Amino acid sequence: MMARTMEPVAKKIFKGVLVAELLGVFGAYFLFNKMNTSQDFRQMMSKKFPFILEVYYKSIEQSGMYGVREQDQEKWLNSKN
Repeated sequence: MMARTMEPVAKKIFKGVLVAELLGVFGAYFLFNKMNTSQDFRQMMSKKFPFILEVYYKSIEQSGMYGVREQDQEKWLNSKN
């Protein structure tokens, strides 16, 4: 009898976990896409969440894209002067 009453609770927990996972995946995709297409957004991220920007740089360098970090730093340095 106990197993039957737990089924709806287990289903709700599973659905909640699934929704949280999907939100996480779509959120990560949105964030990566925004950082990948906007240097200004990356600059804002460097000020507010530098650790997330570091993960972005490492992931694109891992995939073979080099120079983005250097281009960003050069532009931001030149814009201060």
